[in-house]
Amino acid sequence: MGRVLYGVHGTGHGHAMRGLTIARKLKQHEFLFVANDDALHVLEPEFNVFHLPNLGTVFKNYRIDFAATISKAIPLLFERKKYLKQLLDVIDKFKPDVCMTDLEYFVPYAAKIAHLPCLTLDHQHIITCCQHNLPPNFWFDTFIQGLTPRYLFAPTEANLLISFYAPPILPKYHARIAPPILRDRVLQAKSSDAGHILVYQSNSTSPALLEFLQRATKRTCYIFGYAQTSGSLANLRFCAKSEEGFLRLLESCAYVIQGGSHTLMSEALYLGKPILSLPLGAMLEQRFNALYLERLGYGKAALMHNLHEELLQQFEANLDHYRQTISATNFCGNDLVFSLVDKFITSGKLTITAP
Repeated sequence: MGRVLYGVHGTGHGHAMRGLTIARKLKQHEFLFVANDDALHVLEPEFNVFHLPNLGTVFKNYRIDFAATISKAIPLLFERKKYLKQLLDVIDKFKPDVCMTDLEYFVPYAAKIAHLPCLTLDHQHIITCCQHNLPPNFWFDTFIQGLTPRYLFAPTEANLLISFYAPPILPKYHARIAPPILRDRVLQAKSSDAGHILVYQSNSTSPALLEFLQRATKRTCYIFGYAQTSGSLANLRFCAKSEEGFLRLLESCAYVIQGGSHTLMSEALYLGKPILSLPLGAMLEQRFNALYLERLGYGKAALMHNLHEELLQQFEANLDHYRQTISATNFCGNDLVFSLVDKFITSGKLTITAP
């Protein structure tokens, strides 16, 4: 049995669900998570969690609130030594064999000080560790926003990138790519097509999308992520947060309309669902996901401020093509990831070459 100190980014549920799925599967090892915010609700019912703040992004009106994001980050970075000392005390008591990080700021630094192997396991570093053929309108933002995963959340000595797309890895990084990690409930789902649309907005919401859906389609749209969590408006049905209810609607929908969340994209693609992605313009990772989604023929990318009826008509006209393309691809990397993580915990090393 190995002991793992596992830092998890707290904003949203995707990072925490990935960590939870790994820890549930590798029960022969002991996990102590380091997290805060939304991740606590996911992890604490089943595992021990040490509360520690993490750098995060604040959203407002479908945009990044830069002032609020910076105001949140400055005190945390100013007290960096205090939080590192707290984490080093945890390491001294828990005595982990290895550390892991899913876009968590402090754990990699503490691991380096304590001379412990540290594995980066996330999706965001697909931006940093890989070579991309990008359109010109990506260049500036990729340079500016790419500074965050390159320096603030720098790649560690071992990097396991979880992604439904696989661009070439840059030689200077010790990294490999694996298909997405999926929850057991998703793996057990039976995909069908009841004709409705599943709509999910995670980081921020926009009334423009609701107006667009009323104009552009007569299909019933089940809406998650908005402040309104019940009731109807024309063809819109507002839903409260519910893992089981959400997954039932996902497995039976015709297609998904979402932001740029990699977790939901992966689950939808595994179930054969085409995706219309409306990424947040200020979130580079979401834009990368939407770009590759469209390039690979799994769906379409669009901008929230440029929605029109013809867009949805064009998307629906290509549904059969999207479904056919999706059906030819493997979107489940569970067995591979579990094996690689298990070997890392026991050896402190990540196997780069495929068996």
